[in-house]
Amino acid sequence: MNRVDVIKNAEKFVQKALANEGTGHDWWHIERVRNNAKLICKTEKADLFIVDLALLLHDVGDRKVIDTDEDDYSIARSFLKKQKVPEEMIGEIMFIIENMSFSKSLNTKKDSAPIEFFVVQDADRLDAMGAIGIARVFAYGGKVSRPLYDPRTKVQEFTSTKSYRKAKSSSLNHFEEKLFLLKKLMNTRTAKQIARERHRYMKAFVKQFLLEWKGKG
Repeated sequence: MNRVDVIKNAEKFVQKALANEGTGHDWWHIERVRNNAKLICKTEKADLFIVDLALLLHDVGDRKVIDTDEDDYSIARSFLKKQKVPEEMIGEIMFIIENMSFSKSLNTKKDSAPIEFFVVQDADRLDAMGAIGIARVFAYGGKVSRPLYDPRTKVQEFTSTKSYRKAKSSSLNHFEEKLFLLKKLMNTRTAKQIARERHRYMKAFVKQFLLEWKGKG
């Protein structure tokens, strides 16, 4: 296995898999997560090969991307096997992909997970915050015909993957239901620092949104 070739092949595979993706999980999302991971890895000692492969492949079988009710992890696993990545390493990468999402963390928080898991999870969550996070919320909302806001719909609190994925909500409520929770869920020191400013930016946006909604802003 040549690590450089595997990464190059993964890039091509993911670019093709996410072509024309319109929910905010496109190739450029992968690039931003990559940049976030590079920042985090300046202060964390992680296996960069595992981090890079996990973040490259983490959305290829995502239910939102492939438009199904359940995630399909076999897509990433099959690619890794074809690249002759060692089974032990495949297990480490797939652990990250299968457990890193916000909805999965509602079931069990992975306190004892390897540092590579925390790097990829934090890098991905940072892209759901700040200005980019705001843009992605409304891009996804438009894709699935979710209303911008409905004052009659109350903010919900989720305690399991199942309840989160079945919920019907508005794009604005998504801030309270998920995005405002991310700051406290960051694992690494660098991600925590970045998340504070992005959290503040989102708070200011929602405040202004509600002022304008009521004709006061």
